[in-house]
Amino acid sequence: MRYRQRGGGQLGLILLASQVFHVGVENIPPVTLAVLGLNVYLFLVPSLPLLQACISVQQTYWRGDWRRLVLAPLHHLDDWHLYFNMASFLWKGVKLEPRLGSSFYAWLLTVFSLLTGVIYLLLEMVLSEITQDPSYSLECAAGFSGVLFALKVLSNHYHPGGVSYVMGVPVANRYASWVELVLIHVTSPGTSFVGHLAGILVGLLYTAGPLKIIMRTIAGFVMNGYHARQNPYYNFSGGSTQRRPTSHGFNIPGELTAEEIRRRRLQRIDHFD
Repeated sequence: MRYRQRGGGQLGLILLASQVFHVGVENIPPVTLAVLGLNVYLFLVPSLPLLQACISVQQTYWRGDWRRLVLAPLHHLDDWHLYFNMASFLWKGVKLEPRLGSSFYAWLLTVFSLLTGVIYLLLEMVLSEITQDPSYSLECAAGFSGVLFALKVLSNHYHPGGVSYVMGVPVANRYASWVELVLIHVTSPGTSFVGHLAGILVGLLYTAGPLKIIMRTIAGFVMNGYHARQNPYYNFSGGSTQRRPTSHGFNIPGELTAEEIRRRRLQRIDHFD
């Protein structure tokens, strides 16, 4: 997240396009590609002026403009802000979406986006109360980076022994999000420290808290209801059925293992052969 300001230029869009073509459109999972495309579209054709989309305690909580929880992550301040966020999202999506399944990844992004905004508001209200400084309630932020910090925590959770490079410095994955939080704030004062912190906290709620169980439970109920209407023999909970349920890409019981991901890719290759 960054605080509101707007700049011109298209170089960031050109660099983002080069990243997409470097990866290959056909290699980008569908939800990742759709969210990336939506962010680019809303940058080129904004649904609202940035000051009416960014999130703040004053505008969102005091004035009850809750649509900003949805709009703020999808709007960016300038082409460079869009480029850095979407390039990072592209690589995270390529790794995470195949592991989680596209439907669950879409659900994950929705929850992470809304919950990051809610926690951002709570943190700003707490800071305003503790410091007796009303400016915290007026700070208006926008951008996808809060969600990216949540995804970074999730990605590092799956690779706990690995190493990430933060501004060229090797850092153990378990500490990478915190180091990046501090370094970005120091090197780019215009960024929202509270927005990025909110993303980290959401990621921790998922990896070390109850959020993952809650999300999987809700998704399970939704899928049970859907398949019960489509197939009277379907039972998501694994109870007695007369026919084996088919997979619709909604991977609820647990994330795919590396072997399962490899097997699915081979099946797709066999199918096209």
